[in-house]
Amino acid sequence: MYERKIIPSLNCGLDLIGEVLYGKWKMRLLWFIHEGNLRPSELQRKIPDASRRVLNIQLNELEEHELIIKKIYPVLPPKVEYNLTDFGKSLIPIIHTLGAWGDTNQEHLRDVINKRFNETNSAEE
Repeated sequence: MYERKIIPSLNCGLDLIGEVLYGKWKMRLLWFIHEGNLRPSELQRKIPDASRRVLNIQLNELEEHELIIKKIYPVLPPKVEYNLTDFGKSLIPIIHTLGAWGDTNQEHLRDVINKRFNETNSAEE
């Protein structure tokens, strides 16, 4: 498993937020758990582009940061569910606001992302 070699800079709120939410799928995982998708298989279906391994790593990190709780039921086969902690629930309005901003600016954002992607690919040819 990946082990960090450099101590993170935690000098301000933005550093702390970045440390906790850095990861391509973390905000989506929090949102989908908030919506009631509690099982790992449900989360995998909601985010098919992510590998199961990456989702597990990011779920573990969210658990370490006390944003979610993992409950393992003592049945065969094992059943696992994730739930938001109160601390995790406090992020939902922020994630909602970020999503709304993305929806409002989606055309511009797609243009700049596609432009950068096309420039990067044409430079490699």
